[in-house]
Amino acid sequence: MQISGWGRYPKIDAEVILTRDLAQASELVKSDGLLIPRGLGRAYGDSSLASRVLETTNLQFFHSFDSVSGVLSCDAGVSLFEILKVFVPKGWFIPVSPGTRFVTVGGAIASDVHGKNHHLDGTFGQHVISLQLLLGNGEIVQVSPTENTALFHATCGGMGLTGTILSASFRLIPIKSSEIIETTIKAANLDAVLDGFEQFGASTYTVAWIDCLAQGENLGRSLLMVGEHGEDGPLTVADKNPLTMPVDAPSSLLNPFSIKAFNALYYAKAQNGVSTRRRSFESYFYPLDQILQWNKLYGKAGFMQYQFVIPTSAGREGLRQILKTIAASGQGSFLAVLKTFGKKNANYLSFPIEGYTLALDFKVTEPIFALMDQLDHLVLQYGGRLYLAKDARMSETTFKTSYPNWQDFEAVREHYHAIGKFASLQSKRLGLA
Repeated sequence: MQISGWGRYPKIDAEVILTRDLAQASELVKSDGLLIPRGLGRAYGDSSLASRVLETTNLQFFHSFDSVSGVLSCDAGVSLFEILKVFVPKGWFIPVSPGTRFVTVGGAIASDVHGKNHHLDGTFGQHVISLQLLLGNGEIVQVSPTENTALFHATCGGMGLTGTILSASFRLIPIKSSEIIETTIKAANLDAVLDGFEQFGASTYTVAWIDCLAQGENLGRSLLMVGEHGEDGPLTVADKNPLTMPVDAPSSLLNPFSIKAFNALYYAKAQNGVSTRRRSFESYFYPLDQILQWNKLYGKAGFMQYQFVIPTSAGREGLRQILKTIAASGQGSFLAVLKTFGKKNANYLSFPIEGYTLALDFKVTEPIFALMDQLDHLVLQYGGRLYLAKDARMSETTFKTSYPNWQDFEAVREHYHAIGKFASLQSKRLGLA
């Protein structure tokens, strides 16, 4: 069958094997041939693509929950959506959330996902107490920060290349309300929004929408959205069905003119200064989930998300030059999200380093590849790196320059029988064994 990542680029023909149980998964892994584990397919590029794919969504059971400590144990195929449906009404929330609920626990660990609270709470992997991993020789091992430690740090952020995650235990956080108290700060330019991030650095959640086509004195104009869990209110999960994008949008729908018009309207609709409102957690954390299959908005050719991080010390100058390059190209991004990262963790291929991260969506067109090559050069110049879970075209040189622990990662893979068994289109492109 033909599969792709969420960006729908690239697309490949693959043998997709749906795991029935642990015994079958072990036998499949021990059989001849390379494969890659895959959950709900929300990695944007080619990190879960291979000629043979082991789909883990049948591993979807809760094992146990401690209502005192908040520790949840479940299969790797359980989605964040399922966890939220069950536990938000009980007064618990996931410790770190990416921009979609439709990610499996295994995928969240393999990508070591981050959220709007990384500056305080780190990545998802930093909240994992232990996990079960199926190795390339069919053996199942327990992995944690204190047991098989190197394998743990290689697996969190390892993009499924160390083995197949079967289950995990991690700690949920208590909440008193399912609503988020959101404060929006209108920032006239890049300096203003970066000042805002510093001013609200003690807030739990911070994220900014940024107009990547604005130029001159408006370069980097943004809306900074700061969030806190409500101290009172309902503990509910939305029961209405989201809309669905039924067909591919015309390729001409998203163009520099329509994106520029949208950006101007979106920025203008926000009140001047500072405004506060209560929002459901769904609308604050997962606005794009309100439209199922929203990736069809980019047309049949698909899109690529380009997400980078650059260190705090180079942040203002680096972001300014990158935004100038994007604005000058005219290749606007319909989605542009800016966040701050806290300290780097010990996981070998985990994306975040302390600094600023910007995520951009570009429709797949011929000129966009040249623009992203330009952006790669700037990101490396300012000491940054690209996010593997979003990547579909990074070069081997860019990867190995910006991820200095890749050789240590490969040594762990060799020790635990992963080399010659787990590989993806991405890993081959990046020069991993």
